[in-house]
Amino acid sequence: MEIKIDRNTKIKIEVEATTEEATLSKVVLYNDDWHTFDEVITQLIKATRCTFEEARNFAFEVHVKGRATVFFGELTKCFKVSTILQEIALHTEVVS
Repeated sequence: MEIKIDRNTKIKIEVEATTEEATLSKVVLYNDDWHTFDEVITQLIKATRCTFEEARNFAFEVHVKGRATVFFGELTKCFKVSTILQEIALHTEVVS
């Protein structure tokens, strides 16, 4: 792209193309003491569209380790997943 300021002066601007798709992010779910396994599993299925078994494994990992990465994807999709998990006051973090 070139921009002319006057007849004799030219400024050349290089634009680096970046897309959100190129930047993968993740959603981390943290453990708490007030949600049941069933609540967490149901919300994980709703948010990530994973299977019951995957959601159960995530819930168990969160319980044992204190946190688990439950979703990888584009930043906007991660925010969407995080928002759905937070509907029932689950503690999440989006990391890019």
